[in-house]
Amino acid sequence: MPLQISDRVRALGRQAQADLGEQFARIDAIAEENTQKVLAAFQKHRVAEAYFAGTTGYGYDDLGRDKLEEIYADIFGTEDALVRIGFVNGTHTISCALYGALKPGDTLVYAVGAPYDTIQGVIGITDKGFGSLKDYGINYKQVELVDDKPDLEGMARVVRDDPTVKVVMIQRSKGYATRASLSVAEIGEMCRVIKAANPNVDILVDNCYGEFVETLEPTQVGADLVVGSLIKNPGGGLAPTGGYMAGRKELIEKASYRMTIPGIGRECGSTLGNNRLLYQGLFLAPHTTAQAVKTAVFAARIMELLGYEAEPSSQAVRHDIIQMIHLGNPEAVKRFCRGIQKGAPVDSYVTPEPWDMPGYDSQVIMAAGAFIQGASIELSADAPMREPYTVYLQGGLTYESGKAGVLLAVEELLQD
Repeated sequence: MPLQISDRVRALGRQAQADLGEQFARIDAIAEENTQKVLAAFQKHRVAEAYFAGTTGYGYDDLGRDKLEEIYADIFGTEDALVRIGFVNGTHTISCALYGALKPGDTLVYAVGAPYDTIQGVIGITDKGFGSLKDYGINYKQVELVDDKPDLEGMARVVRDDPTVKVVMIQRSKGYATRASLSVAEIGEMCRVIKAANPNVDILVDNCYGEFVETLEPTQVGADLVVGSLIKNPGGGLAPTGGYMAGRKELIEKASYRMTIPGIGRECGSTLGNNRLLYQGLFLAPHTTAQAVKTAVFAARIMELLGYEAEPSSQAVRHDIIQMIHLGNPEAVKRFCRGIQKGAPVDSYVTPEPWDMPGYDSQVIMAAGAFIQGASIELSADAPMREPYTVYLQGGLTYESGKAGVLLAVEELLQD
């Protein structure tokens, strides 16, 4: 039985796709260049069947795990990398990097306004229980945006004037903010300004949702460390869990002691037979990311045709896989998310409702029928139930399935 999509909505979809030829060609060119980069790294490290064998218990001498980390370091242009299924999500991975790089009395600075909701509990901005950076005597400052843009002068001033500042964190993606996501070029300029003001500061980048969207990564333009989740872009839709970080060897080592314990660090961590999925997911990641970007661009264009505001616009150059759609009221948000859920391969029969999601300060509605629970590289849509009632769409393992999900969301939105 075909999907229940009306002729009107299908016609809108055809018009939207016809308008996107130049955008799709640009996305395909980026995917091709990134695929060649990944393939070259696999060949350089002589990837073989033996790398896919897993370990149990302590995980000592896991050749495939260790080689995969060397491959990540090559792809991200860094001294070292840490790629582990023991990281439970991106926030956990970022936390290990922060706890490793900071000690009591140090100051952490967020460079582009408030961080993503779940990180606020880690820092201690909001009280999520004992163990925050604040509880351990680590101070916090943030540089607010100016006209919704990064304040370069403000960043330089805070790192120059406060000798306790040790880490500046840059969040590449917008999270639940309404600012634009940052390009790699913008991050490079921020790194240049910060290092000129204080060369001893470490610059960390929350790279979630941005990997392989461009042909360069933040560590190739001045960042000391990038951090992200394997169930987003770099896992290619196959990684079952985990996180990664890539950057300076010293920062990786310190983070590994927070991942496990001092004296053990990265030496332990069994892979439990998941190496093949991590390798294959990374190999597919440039292509899979491109499919998600195409889905986002298509969603932007069809919603523009319906008179809604999309950020970025359908013709904008992309810097991550997230598409904001300003729907303006709670009922529209619920309808859109219901439609995305109907387009899922898993749990398509479920009706998403707003709920008190752990780590967030307002109710959140989330449409996510994924093969990997919570995988943002698979088609999903979520929104905090607060003004301006903006939905955040991301993912799509294939453009064809992502497009179908968007059409079903439009169908639901237009129901009388």
